[in-house]
Amino acid sequence: MLTYSTYSEAGGVGKTTTAANLAVAHARAGLKPLVVPLDPQDGDLSRLFGVDDQRTDSVDNVVRHMIRRPNGDFNDLIRTVEGVDIVPEHNMLSDLAEFLQREKDQAEAMGEAFGMHAQLLRVLREAGVPDKYDVLICDPPATEGPHLYNAIHATRSLVIPVEPSAKGRAAVEGLEALVAGFEEQLGIDVGVLAAVPTGFKNTRDQRTILDEINYPIPEIISERASLMEGCWMEQCSAFSYVRDHRSRRRDYEIETLAQFDRLARHLEEQVGIEAPNPPEPGDVDHEVLTV
Repeated sequence: MLTYSTYSEAGGVGKTTTAANLAVAHARAGLKPLVVPLDPQDGDLSRLFGVDDQRTDSVDNVVRHMIRRPNGDFNDLIRTVEGVDIVPEHNMLSDLAEFLQREKDQAEAMGEAFGMHAQLLRVLREAGVPDKYDVLICDPPATEGPHLYNAIHATRSLVIPVEPSAKGRAAVEGLEALVAGFEEQLGIDVGVLAAVPTGFKNTRDQRTILDEINYPIPEIISERASLMEGCWMEQCSAFSYVRDHRSRRRDYEIETLAQFDRLARHLEEQVGIEAPNPPEPGDVDHEVLTV
């Protein structure tokens, strides 16, 4: 199983759109991806895919499962969009730290162990996710805390969108120390599968910054603000947006889709997964076979 969290401590680098488009790219190739977004903010992956309609309702959600108070089966949480299974975010995520701490205190009072940062992994294992899915993607918030720690504990690998700027350089420079901190605090090995520069304009300074990144860079994605804003407006992936708007079938936007396809193949190769029906990179009309 391919598992990774999209992460960057810098905001506005396309972390959520990268997660969403990679998930669709995996699905386009005939694989079965599950996405577990954990961002308590409203502008999240659930919003991008249009499955955030119950985030304020008193319904079962992933937080209830993480604190061992489910109101139903985990599989009933899942919504499917563009061939991707998604566990929608819920407003209870805003209080995740408090809920987990309360559960930990109660468990310890009863002489039981409760790993605050291992609860998402427990939930996924108990639901049989490793047997049902080919790919697991978590999209946590950038800030450190139980959302991020649970995502990394569950996936053990990172895909890092990078802004090729001085701000992005600082974020990358601090990443090695951050990963080491994750490993020490969580007691696990954490790997970086890829760095994905976004908003690249091929300036001299940007090229210098990319040369300093010590992680694999399979693809460099140019500035595509209009395309990504269109995705948020219509709540869909870039693949769906370009497919449904023939005027967007410009060579450079088709190439962006091809980059997400190629990046998905690169990530799959890291764990020895061979997609059963990979498209020609950027083939907007590729028929997705039902898994």
